[in-house]
Amino acid sequence: MDVALVLLALAAGSGLAVQAGANATMARFAGRAEWAALVNFVVGIAALGAWLVLARLRPPSAAQLAGAPWWSWSGGLLGAFYVTAIVLLAPRLGVATTMALAVAGQMGGAIVVDHFGLLGMAERAASPLRGLGALLLVAGVVLIRRF
Repeated sequence: MDVALVLLALAAGSGLAVQAGANATMARFAGRAEWAALVNFVVGIAALGAWLVLARLRPPSAAQLAGAPWWSWSGGLLGAFYVTAIVLLAPRLGVATTMALAVAGQMGGAIVVDHFGLLGMAERAASPLRGLGALLLVAGVVLIRRF
């Protein structure tokens, strides 16, 4: 496995924990989790827009976007749900427990997506070891929550 890709994945994951705390703080100032989530996405759009301009990346055509499967548009909805849920949960459960539960949910969903090759992904069969890994994540959630 490429070390750079592993490091990028670890950085993205640790960024989610920081994002949870930052967005929870924003919610206290904004008054509601939904406003904090909106601020999150507006800042994200501004950052991506700046990157696209600086990198001189050409936008896709309307025809390219129109050819995307209907379900590929759900990413934004799921992102909004995720960010809003994390903003609501992190102050109540703590960042570590919230992230542990989110990762356990991600692993369960990922195993199903991989196993059936859903959403255009390659099929990667669920195995006893993958199941054990998911169970260990759940055990980790219990340990993080209790201690």
